[in-house]
Amino acid sequence: MRVNRRGVAMLATLISVLACSPADEPTPPAAGQSAADRRAGAPGIGDPDFPRDGNGGYDVAHYDLRVDYTPATKRLDGVTTIDAAATQELSSFNLDLTGLDVREVAVNDAPATFTRKGDELTVRPARALTEGAPFTVKVAYTGQPKPASDNANLGTYGFIPTPDGAFVASEPNGSKTWFPNNDHPADKATFDFTITVPAGLTALANGEQAGQPTTAGGKTTYRWRERHPMATYLATATLGKFSLRQGSTAAGIPNLAAADPRFAGSLDSLYTLSGQITDHWATVFGPYPFSSTGGVVDDYSAGYALENQTKPLYGGFQPDESIIAHELAHQWFGNSLTIKRWKDLWLNEGFATYAEWLWAEHKGTKTAEATFRELLKRPATDPMWKYPPGRAKPDDLFNQSVYTRGGMTLHALRGAIGDPTFFALLKAWTTEHRYGHVTTEQFVALAERLSGKSLDPLFDAWLFQPRKPA
Repeated sequence: MRVNRRGVAMLATLISVLACSPADEPTPPAAGQSAADRRAGAPGIGDPDFPRDGNGGYDVAHYDLRVDYTPATKRLDGVTTIDAAATQELSSFNLDLTGLDVREVAVNDAPATFTRKGDELTVRPARALTEGAPFTVKVAYTGQPKPASDNANLGTYGFIPTPDGAFVASEPNGSKTWFPNNDHPADKATFDFTITVPAGLTALANGEQAGQPTTAGGKTTYRWRERHPMATYLATATLGKFSLRQGSTAAGIPNLAAADPRFAGSLDSLYTLSGQITDHWATVFGPYPFSSTGGVVDDYSAGYALENQTKPLYGGFQPDESIIAHELAHQWFGNSLTIKRWKDLWLNEGFATYAEWLWAEHKGTKTAEATFRELLKRPATDPMWKYPPGRAKPDDLFNQSVYTRGGMTLHALRGAIGDPTFFALLKAWTTEHRYGHVTTEQFVALAERLSGKSLDPLFDAWLFQPRKPA
């Protein structure tokens, strides 16, 4: 999620199957194109709201990221190896990468030619790839990463250098600021990370450590592995000076909390709450989908948190129970169940916002009904009612409506179908689509199937009409 919270210009009440074939059919080539051009992978994955994000013609299975970063010079040297499969015959294909200098590219261990244009790295293998063929592409690159910036919508995101390391939060399309990839949530993959930093610093990535860190020549190398499919925007390589606390939740899930020295006082509460909340959500949403939980508090004043898979990241503030509940709910809604297109973002943010209300209800501090009724008192002129959250706008993805009105949609649904069916629906939703991709249409269909009711009027009023529901 991207949201300013308590102590960081809080917004009131506001403020996640194996890799599937991601691309829509590529646009037919224009007349006069060569045969090779007609076999080129599309430069976008097929999301009309973000037409240049992701790429067509292949499906990634695995990323192996090897990154050496020096904070003093802000220099990154990287080698990314991608295992993929061609979904069409390919004379060339694109990867997303912004800035950074590409030194060499190889496909199936043979040197490949490449060109750069904007955020697109176009790779032409020595031999064309046949449809269905697995292939490996290896890219060596170097330079000073430049984070993405969109002040009107997203602020600063991607690979963000800090005095002692880097704060890495990439939603929605900032992964291309630090490694070449298919940068769209429609193409999930597993990850290995090998991160080398000056000795004395800690490098944190998704998943679990693969062996102990090794130090040589004044540098320490950390290895992490995420064995479950993950969207590229959830990948992190946050590094710097951190205090760590490691153990397990009461239910036995490995738990790692990390805090910058400036926020050392938050380490124990982050560890304890992350464990308690993860275990509770497993009783509400179904089994925890990953192999570890936890969180990271860095000293970069991002003004937002992001649900990086297995390690939510909190930028420059001590998170309270509500925001931890939100980010950990994303491990189910957004991370395990991932949207195919950004227009369905309410399936991430609306669910995580409603989880905040459910956590307060669980703690006995406030019922979800009370929160819903307070929000419903907002006048019809409130901007939230003019933004239908079922169709997130590309120039305003993280609008308050996507969060709050999205959460209200779920409470309205709960009232319409009753608690037993509603909570059975949440578990069925996470079970049927575990590690896969989801759409609003699928959720509506499942809700109608389990409840035996026609729910189109409810979802239409709450998700798609630019007015306050009756």
